[in-house]
Amino acid sequence: MQGRILAIDQGTSSSRAIVFGLDGQVHGVGQEPFDMIFPADGWVEQDPEVLWRTTLAAARGALAAAGVTAGAIDAIGITNQRETTLVWERDTGRCVHNAIVWQDRRTAERCQTMRAEGLQDLVAARTGLVIDPYFSATKLAWLLDTRPGLRARAARGELCFGTVDTFLIWRLTGGAVHATDATNASRTLLYDIHRQAWCEELLDYFDIPRAMLPEVRDSAANYGGAEAQWLGAVLPILGVAGDQQASLIGQACVAPGMSKSTYGTGCFVMTHTGTAPVRSTQQLLSTVAYRIGGVPSFALEGSIFSGGIAVKWLRDRVGLIATAAETETAARRTGPDTRGVYLVPAFTGLGAPHWQPDARGVLTGLTLDSDRDQIITATLASVGYQTADLLAAMARDGAPVHRLRVDGGMVVNDWLCQFLADVLDCPVERPRTTETTALGAAALAALGGGLVGDLDAAVRLWHLDREFRPAMAGDERDRLLAGWHRAVARAL
Repeated sequence: MQGRILAIDQGTSSSRAIVFGLDGQVHGVGQEPFDMIFPADGWVEQDPEVLWRTTLAAARGALAAAGVTAGAIDAIGITNQRETTLVWERDTGRCVHNAIVWQDRRTAERCQTMRAEGLQDLVAARTGLVIDPYFSATKLAWLLDTRPGLRARAARGELCFGTVDTFLIWRLTGGAVHATDATNASRTLLYDIHRQAWCEELLDYFDIPRAMLPEVRDSAANYGGAEAQWLGAVLPILGVAGDQQASLIGQACVAPGMSKSTYGTGCFVMTHTGTAPVRSTQQLLSTVAYRIGGVPSFALEGSIFSGGIAVKWLRDRVGLIATAAETETAARRTGPDTRGVYLVPAFTGLGAPHWQPDARGVLTGLTLDSDRDQIITATLASVGYQTADLLAAMARDGAPVHRLRVDGGMVVNDWLCQFLADVLDCPVERPRTTETTALGAAALAALGGGLVGDLDAAVRLWHLDREFRPAMAGDERDRLLAGWHRAVARAL
């Protein structure tokens, strides 16, 4: 045993890989960014071959940066953007269509039909989710319904469905393993989180052949070996989890009541609820947090579709900034009060607790005195306001958040972290290692390989970098949130 784990983190805007030691130390990092494809309004796709090539390049880059060969690695852990949907040929591994990304809204009309048919209760009772284009099932059904010949080929067992983890496992193992873990399965709208099995009622409703679906395994389990041709030696894949669940583990939130929020392309708040799922009354999601030894743990989750991608929009589409780092300087000049300027970044609809796929972005409150800094600050502040809406919904569901651990690319911004503490009125903790998503995947792989005894090892790896405590007056907080809610009403 070398005591090193290769964590693959295949995300929405880049593929990353990190070599970790068992003490959580980062030995090497590789990252490969890529562009998304926007074929129509609300449609978001990715080239599967780009996902594959950048994942390999990132993994090789991490090994090179660590100064080691594959022989020095004990295991691979995989974490991935969730809900993104791929279909490929069983014989060749070739995808029959671009990956349809979690942000894609092309199935909004199908979701409206499902709601009109009264399927909300069935979906919530079986899957813990809400009816929304976000999830994989309607994306998969769209492919089978609209791409000539696919449904017949699927019925003959010629096609495989998977989320990104499943696709990568298939490619890495040379087609030997068609499997996913319980966290990713729980995001498809096809998985019964109570029975821990694919839901036959929903498969029948969508007319999805069972043969297309991967086997569902524990989050710490054997997913076969990555062939030597890819990284230089056969490496066992021993841990898999969706990115937000991996982040929950990386943030050491392995006890009921602990909460984290990840600020990347989107933003995701997750609270550990123990070994029983919570049925939300606030349109939050009840999802599998992880499954170890056949026993699932659950979490309550709120999903924000536009976080860091709104900053990317400021840079790439509007040209108000040249780098993301400029947002903090602008916000410090402006302060939390943007004089009534609010951005509701509903570029691909609004997620929890609204679930409005047809909503679009709104910039409101502009006057002749409004300036560039106020728009930039409003974009950052929108992340805090959306988080506040989620925490309020969680409190109404009986899962109040008293302390929030944060991670993701956006939390290097001290202004944002302080604004979160102020607008949420609770302490915000930023860990020393902000690569918590990859760290969670590494922890699962270490557990799967018997390198650690339990998930308490993740707790021992977590170290505080800085705590941000609320300092905003209550009346100012209430005034800012009231303005935000008026802006959201316009977007809706």
